[in-house]
Amino acid sequence: MTDTTTTRTYSKDATAQDVSESERDESQRADEEEQVCPECGGDLVQDDEHGETVCRECGLVVEDTVVDRGPEWRAFDAAERDSKSRVGAPTTKMMHDKGLSTNIGWQNKDAYGKSLSPRQREQMQRLRTWNERFRTRDSKERNLKQALGEIDRMASALGLPENVRETASVIYRRALNDDLLPGRSIEGVATAALYASARMVGTPRSLDELEKVSRVDKMELTRTYRYIVRELKLEIKPADPEQYVPRFASELGLSDEAERQARQLLRGAKDTGVHSGKSPVGLAAAAVYAAALLTNEKVTQSQVSEVADISEVTIRNRYKELLEVQDGNALA
Repeated sequence: MTDTTTTRTYSKDATAQDVSESERDESQRADEEEQVCPECGGDLVQDDEHGETVCRECGLVVEDTVVDRGPEWRAFDAAERDSKSRVGAPTTKMMHDKGLSTNIGWQNKDAYGKSLSPRQREQMQRLRTWNERFRTRDSKERNLKQALGEIDRMASALGLPENVRETASVIYRRALNDDLLPGRSIEGVATAALYASARMVGTPRSLDELEKVSRVDKMELTRTYRYIVRELKLEIKPADPEQYVPRFASELGLSDEAERQARQLLRGAKDTGVHSGKSPVGLAAAAVYAAALLTNEKVTQSQVSEVADISEVTIRNRYKELLEVQDGNALA
């Protein structure tokens, strides 16, 4: 009796498994058939304007009732689009509450655009004050708000893109959650997070540039940066001198030919190992100056020094080494 029951149970499981596999195969075949034209086997394209799915080859209309997932209204400029939109901004790591809280507008007007009375203005100001207090109720949120404000301020001063700010915010949040801040200043950890994110994203800035816009000195910045990278196990590659070239060339007004020549000089230095142990910023500045000389563009060492924040002595020493490497490669 026991054997018979076991055999029946196994048969039911096997049958159910076969049915599920057959259903999966049928759904896959149906999906494949939907992606090709039933008449000629051509590719199907979606016409969002008319809500149709048509064949690219023969023009057969396969489906004429496609759901339009876009808005039902039209907008001709950014202001009109913002006024008609019924959804909020996407969540972001650059705000301490990820942009999910409610803000009370600073305009003293009601929903119809009419000005508020003095009594209503006073009431709205009290509401703004209490709303701001409730948004940062504990010390962790106040810490995060101050740090993210510092990151945004420094990134704006350095001209860093939004993806660098987002990455820096994530790094700081990780440091805060792992209790890496005791004994260190908020500004120091925020600056270290911004410096690390700029290198990770591929738009690095030098320590001297960070020191100018930060409220901490260079020694504290380097010490905090090493600590954050070690504790969070961040994989940051050594800075590539070529990443500095486009910014230096743009600020000096050099041509594309000069920028290409600077990249070529740096690649030659990498192949021969001349770049080892030298500052990437100094090599990039020297390469830009040498490329300007080779392309007969008027750029002085003092101009390059001011843009790259590197001494003229460093530029003179490095650009001679780069030209020697190029001459050696040409002779070889």
